[in-house]
Amino acid sequence: MNKRFLSVLIFAFVVATVASLLLYRLMSNRQPTASAAHSTTRIAVATRNLEVGTILKDGDVKLDDWSGATPDGATANVQEVIGRGVVTPIFAREPVIESRLAAKGAGGGLAAMIPPGMRAVAVRVNEVVGVAGFVLPGMRVDVLISGNPPGVGNTGLGTLTRTLLQNLEVLSAGQDFKKDSEGKPIMVQVVNLLVTPAQAEQLSLAASQTTIQLVLRNPLDRDVTKTPGTALAKLFTGGTLHLENSDDEKSRPRPVAVVAKAPVIHEAQPKKEAPFVMEIIEGTKKNEMKFVNAGAGEDK
Repeated sequence: MNKRFLSVLIFAFVVATVASLLLYRLMSNRQPTASAAHSTTRIAVATRNLEVGTILKDGDVKLDDWSGATPDGATANVQEVIGRGVVTPIFAREPVIESRLAAKGAGGGLAAMIPPGMRAVAVRVNEVVGVAGFVLPGMRVDVLISGNPPGVGNTGLGTLTRTLLQNLEVLSAGQDFKKDSEGKPIMVQVVNLLVTPAQAEQLSLAASQTTIQLVLRNPLDRDVTKTPGTALAKLFTGGTLHLENSDDEKSRPRPVAVVAKAPVIHEAQPKKEAPFVMEIIEGTKKNEMKFVNAGAGEDK
């Protein structure tokens, strides 16, 4: 019985030894692959935090070892990025890639951040209009306008308010892109919005003729909501606002059907013949006799 038990132990030991040897060889063969995956390359990285609008200089970028896959748009030539403007914040030791830089020769500042075909419009705001200073670069806002539109049949409605533009990107707020020493938002005086040329015309006219209010929205919410607007009278009475010149199909004037009237036929009246008058003188008396239709007469 003891010999049988000893044989089982020896067999188990041999099996374990062989399995360990096979596992060791398998792991040894995979080491070169693992080391190849962690190979490093030298690419251009930022030496410090770079704010939007910064023009890169020699001390802002250096070559450094980067482990893993090389990011798209990275470069190993520092001179290719020197003199270009930063359009997206770059933190220290982050790769300086093409998508975070302005085009060559575009310089820095706000102009380098404007994509082709777009415009930047400056809107003067106060603490209330600027959402208490929380409108910062990169956020999304809607633009509300309030005023009395000309030529609209809104007698008794008072001031009207509607959403003019939606989902506009904020390029800059105030004259400084940074926050204060406590990390609180800086009070904004001017907000630059990224718009199309047509939107720039609307926003410019609205800024001079109406009162503007910015509405902060979630940057991930890109849906455009159609709203009818509201009026001062509707705040007290409720209901939906319908303007005569609204773009809504329901408020457009409906065509009026014109019913042609039947022509009125007037019957020809028979022509009256002039009566025949005969004067009869008897002494000092003078009489007249009128004859109508052969014999009918009348004395005067």
